[in-house]
Amino acid sequence: MKTNEQTLKQKYENIRFFLNENQRRIFLGIEAEEIGYGGISEVSRITGVSRKSISRGKNEFKKPEDFNQNRIRKKGGGRKKTKETDRTLLADLEKLIEPLTRGDPESPLLWTCKSTRKLAKELQSQKHKCSHKMIAELLHELNYSLQSNVKTDEGGKHPDRNTQFEFINLKVKDSISRNQPVISVDAKKKELVGNYKNNGKEWKPKKKPEQVKVYDFIDKQLGKVTPYGVYDIDKNLGWVNVGIDNDTAAFAVESIRQWWLTMGEALYPTAKELLITADGGGSNSSRSRLWKIELQKLSNETNLTICVCHFPPGTSKWNKIEHRLFSFISQNWRGKPLISHEVIINLIASTTTSKGLKVKSRLDNGEYQKGIKITDKELKEVNIYKEKFHGEWNYKIIPKNIVS
Repeated sequence: MKTNEQTLKQKYENIRFFLNENQRRIFLGIEAEEIGYGGISEVSRITGVSRKSISRGKNEFKKPEDFNQNRIRKKGGGRKKTKETDRTLLADLEKLIEPLTRGDPESPLLWTCKSTRKLAKELQSQKHKCSHKMIAELLHELNYSLQSNVKTDEGGKHPDRNTQFEFINLKVKDSISRNQPVISVDAKKKELVGNYKNNGKEWKPKKKPEQVKVYDFIDKQLGKVTPYGVYDIDKNLGWVNVGIDNDTAAFAVESIRQWWLTMGEALYPTAKELLITADGGGSNSSRSRLWKIELQKLSNETNLTICVCHFPPGTSKWNKIEHRLFSFISQNWRGKPLISHEVIINLIASTTTSKGLKVKSRLDNGEYQKGIKITDKELKEVNIYKEKFHGEWNYKIIPKNIVS
């Protein structure tokens, strides 16, 4: 017996807005079942719902044990996200923000200085269908966020700052494409060795916190350590040389030397050059004469042309090593007193990430004298060639046995 068409249509219109997709489908399946033969086609004609959906609802009504009440549609059903249908969208987005990204050394979070509206506009010009809201969601998924001006203002802004970042980015990509090593280097902040409070929290039995000293007076026997890091940008590998003496240019280059002897040489047996990205100050300062003298020694020993690109003033936090290595080391030893050199080495070496970061570490017992003066004559003996664009930031040092 056929259901009255007007009654069914009115009933469906009254109830449909109170039901989800699952419930509407089963309701219509029940109505079709009551009609009997031809019920699916009849209900489909009256309500405008597809025969396939009504048929599925009828089957679910008959076999409730096969019905998954937590899922409205079949797995994979519904409209695909743009990032799934547009396979180059994420890659093109990362290309836009890569030269202009920043990172907090104490956090794995990155942030970009381009607004989502500008990024969306640039992607739209590349024939991508996207909105600024979609770009914001994608950046969030990629662990990026747009910070306020107060957060990103790091001091003096050189007029060629962004151009230098783009220059470094091109250099890095070129070296990696030719399978030449690219490393990011820097010295992490000095750490007191001993039973001192270390920021952060770790799991402990309730009401049984780690007991540490009340005052952070330096232990004259244990002193401080300076972890100098070398991060292989392409291989996602870290090397940390933990110094117990002064943080000088000689110590910085010795750290790079030990990385090359321990890791780099085996990873890049056919390397002809080494690209170093570094801050503009500190022990690897662009103005340091000793830094260049020591790099010349390293170049002669390894027979590598050493290319150096310094980050412009006021942008030390932008260095890759800060948010790809040092931040994870800080997380790994949070809440743990750095009671000995051995503990520090082990905590650094045990640092890993879900993206495959591996780290090696060693204790450097060497002594590094401060205040070494380099004469003009000594500096002129460095086989240095400066780039046309900001030669004080971008230069290469060639082994003495190679004639240019």
